Amino acid sequence: QVQLVESGGGLVQAGGSLRLSCAASGSIFSINAMGWYRQPPGKQRELVARIISGGSPNYADSVKGRFTISRDNAKNTVYLQMNSLKPEDTAVYYCNAKITNSIRATYDYWGQGTQVTVSS
Repeated sequence: QVQLVESGGGLVQAGGSLRLSCAASGSIFSINAMGWYRQPPGKQRELVARIISGGSPNYADSVKGRFTISRDNAKNTVYLQMNSLKPEDTAVYYCNAKITNSIRATYDYWGQGTQVTVSS
C-alpha cells in the first residue's frame, strides 16, 4: 500500500507565502512523477505544478513566477513553495504521484488534501 501525506496548508494574507509538503510512503518501487493540484470552491480540480522524474517542472500559467515545485528523491517528498499568494489561490490543494509499487503496478495516488486560504 502507498500513502501520500500532505502538510503545510493554512491561512495567510495576500502577498504572503506558504510551503506545502507531501511525503510518499509504503511499497514503492519508483516514483515517476509528483505534483500538486487544487480545487477552488465550486470549481473543478486543476493542475498547479508537476515534475516528472528526470524532467523539468511544468506550471499552470496562473502560478508561474510565484510558485516553485521541488522534489527530494531521498525522502520521496515533493514541495510547493507558494509566494505572492492571491485570494484566487484559495483552494484545497492535493498532492498527486504516479508510483510504481513493489509488484510493478503503476497507479495514480492522491493525498487527502490541505486547505489554503488567502485573505485579502
